[in-house]
Amino acid sequence: MERYCIDCRNYPGDVKCTVALSADTQEELLEAVVDHGVKVHGYEDTPEFREYIVKEFKKGETCA
Repeated sequence: MERYCIDCRNYPGDVKCTVALSADTQEELLEAVVDHGVKVHGYEDTPEFREYIVKEFKKGETCA
């Protein structure tokens, strides 16, 4: 099964974050990333934020 992943190290910002998240489905990963983005990075959970995140997912790659 292919996985989806995203790595905070690829997105510079005020918080020097080294978290990488992955999941078997885009839906599961999206919820984890939104939760992390809101709690750690101070993003607002908006439709635009969610749309941007999904476009940044890598498929079938490891984030490590």
